[in-house]
Amino acid sequence: MELPPEEDEPVDGGTGVGGGRRGKLRVYLGAAPGVGKTVAMVSEGRRRVERGQDVVVAFVETHGRTHTAAALDGLEQVPRRRVVYPTSPGAVPTTLEEMDVDAVLARAPRHALVDELAHTNAPGSRNAKRWEDVEELLAAGIDVITTVNVQHLESLNDVVAQITGVRQRETVPDDVVRSADAIELVDMSPQALRRRLAHGNVYAAERVDAALANYFRVGNLTALRELALLWTADRVDAALALYRAEQGIAAPWGARERVVVTLTGGPEGDALVRRAARITQRAAGGELLALHVSRSDGLTGAAPDALARQRLLAESLGGSWHSVVGEDVATAILDFARGVNATHIVVGASRRSRLAAALSPGVGQRVIDGSGDIDVHVVTHASARGRHGRLERRSALSALPVRRRAAGWALATGGPVALTGLLHLTRVNHELPSELLLFLALVVGVALVGGMWPALLAAVLSGLLANWYFTPPYGTLTIASPANAVALFVLVSVGAAVAAVVDTAARRAREAARARAEADVLATLAGSVLRGAEAVPALLDRLVETFGLRGAALLERTQDSPGTAHDLWRVVASQGCPPPSSPDAADAALPVDEHLSIAITSQGDDHRGRSPLSASDLRVLTAVATQAGSLLERDRLREAARAARREEERTATRTALLAAVSHDLRTPLASVKASASTLRAFGAELDAADRDVLLADVETSADRLQALVDNLLDMSRLDAGAVRARVEAVALDEVVPRALAGLTPEQAAAVVLDVPEDLPLVDADAGLLERALGNVVENALRHAVPHAPGQPVEISAGLVEDSAAPGGRGGRRVVVRVVDRGPGIPDERKAAAFSAFQRLGDAPGGLGVGLGLAVARGLVEASGGTVEADDTPGGGLTVVFSLPAAVVSAQEVTA
Repeated sequence: MELPPEEDEPVDGGTGVGGGRRGKLRVYLGAAPGVGKTVAMVSEGRRRVERGQDVVVAFVETHGRTHTAAALDGLEQVPRRRVVYPTSPGAVPTTLEEMDVDAVLARAPRHALVDELAHTNAPGSRNAKRWEDVEELLAAGIDVITTVNVQHLESLNDVVAQITGVRQRETVPDDVVRSADAIELVDMSPQALRRRLAHGNVYAAERVDAALANYFRVGNLTALRELALLWTADRVDAALALYRAEQGIAAPWGARERVVVTLTGGPEGDALVRRAARITQRAAGGELLALHVSRSDGLTGAAPDALARQRLLAESLGGSWHSVVGEDVATAILDFARGVNATHIVVGASRRSRLAAALSPGVGQRVIDGSGDIDVHVVTHASARGRHGRLERRSALSALPVRRRAAGWALATGGPVALTGLLHLTRVNHELPSELLLFLALVVGVALVGGMWPALLAAVLSGLLANWYFTPPYGTLTIASPANAVALFVLVSVGAAVAAVVDTAARRAREAARARAEADVLATLAGSVLRGAEAVPALLDRLVETFGLRGAALLERTQDSPGTAHDLWRVVASQGCPPPSSPDAADAALPVDEHLSIAITSQGDDHRGRSPLSASDLRVLTAVATQAGSLLERDRLREAARAARREEERTATRTALLAAVSHDLRTPLASVKASASTLRAFGAELDAADRDVLLADVETSADRLQALVDNLLDMSRLDAGAVRARVEAVALDEVVPRALAGLTPEQAAAVVLDVPEDLPLVDADAGLLERALGNVVENALRHAVPHAPGQPVEISAGLVEDSAAPGGRGGRRVVVRVVDRGPGIPDERKAAAFSAFQRLGDAPGGLGVGLGLAVARGLVEASGGTVEADDTPGGGLTVVFSLPAAVVSAQEVTA
């Protein structure tokens, strides 16, 4: 598959480079490794050479494949650049070969073949990625023909890793490939590719079995092939849309079936979506687009919960959701369909009455009339042809309170009679025009009070009474003067028109007020959710408060067989009165989905709740119910993500533990084994001094093993939360010396103590504090003594009564400082020093597993204290212990 088809260049016989021209990029996109994209690229280069064009091989990787190497025979190759790369200190440097960009630019060919576009260049190269090298060649006017596999595309990296279990470290941005002037897909069936692999045409024989059993499984290759086809199809679609835009082609081209289904949020929406999905599935590669057109006045439209349900249905069937705003719904539908190059439009049968349809065409008919080459499918449904319209009229009538409707009918029947009597008594004071205007004013007043139908009755009665009493000849319905006939006709017509306009305006005002109230309620609920710590309880709390409910609860079905008589429900969250046991036990139940429902209690025996909820309230509550379901799903996904992160951290800890222990256990064990073997084999021949040295090595190594195991156990207990401190009043002048008891005489000589005996007691666990101090002092000796020989490690303690004591906890606190003159730790790495398995590169000889400071902080914090790191003036590190002073004093304890 190639796009767009590239025109053959004229035979130039030379370079054809220069003049500010940017080179063209042609990409051979491989569906998987081994499909033959490199051979296809080289074959294209050879074809151009045979046509007399200037082509060089800038870089082609054969991977030891004989047929690839054979394809290069006879083609000019630019020598590669050799890069010497030291893999590690002291190791033999590795020599890598990279494309020599400068040599290619100096050669200035018309076409350059560059393999593996996603390749990462060796350290020290001018560009980090090979696609950046290609950009330089294109900028210099050189046409580049290159290759890349679909698994190396940046946007597909995560998907490919999920499918194959292998994450590609080398990727190329999609925009680089999409910007190519031509893309050709190199594809092969999974079975054919596996046969090539088995024949040794892709990898060496020793790698074939592992490749077939892992990456090159049939399922993996099929999925990669589908990804490549879909990605290329999207690129083809974009190229087609660009061409149509450039050529000004407005008529749809049926290159790909696109079905637009129009949704209003009405009851027919589900049927329309399913019918459109069936039409889409008849053609391979079809696309379903669900469209909702909102009126620009914002006053009419569907319930948000119905639209949300239809959106979920469309997306579950593989479609996409689109919403546009338009004054004319039919025009908006047609403009959208032409804009997306749609081939089908699915609309529902009209819900208008036959009379209304005869007077003016509906949206569906207008879409059919203006569709042109687009096929329009009209789907019938239960609400078609006026039944829904009658329901709407009844709902419009019932929107007015009963008292206002009654007043409107009373005014429509009694108002014209009363006005006629008043005008008849004062007949000498006015003439027919003023009388007709008064009747018209009465009709408008009736429309404001009772709506359209009472106003129409008032208009008819006013016309009849004006004709009988005020139009010559009086006392008859005969009209002698044509002017009077016109005036009466105008009275009735204008009265009816004004009544309709006033009624419509009043209903629109009520709709706007209701929509604003609903928007305010939803905004308030959304704000409370954003500010609340727990989203679902916060939403239910605001729901109860806003609608004056006695209680609301989110229930979840626990039975696997929905709809049976034995369904069980559990309360996920609730607010207000005790929640019902099931939706059937509530005053009203708002289903969220098959397994979730919001149960509300609006009234009870004490009648403190409000009256049963109105239809408008239920509409808002249904939208809230949908939001509650989404919030619950979000909270659960968030908790699952936290659990996954915790498990990932534990996995990383275990991995670091195994890596560290495998190294640090080996050294003392090797020392113990060597000393023991020497004593066993040559013990009788060694003098006493040599035996003492070997035994001392065994003892020292055993101590190191013991310390290592103790730290590991402590870290495991801290990580599991199993450390329980026994906090009591302890004296530092007793605890600190015990913490140093495990030091050798040489180490003890390098420690200076300054712990006054009159310090207050501290609240701490004596055993945990000893272990923490011992770890920190050992850590200081290990780092400071080799770095600053002769500089002791100082341990001092003092009382701090400032409210800004270390740790941010005010009151009396005792601070212990362990000061060394070692290399110190940079500020940006101090926090990491207290993490497990962090040596920070400063442990001489690799001693320790990096647990000392982490264990020390954990033990002290378990006792209620804090541990921080600070710089030592003049260089070094100071570890600060901050411990709360005990309430009792040393004198009281002595007494």
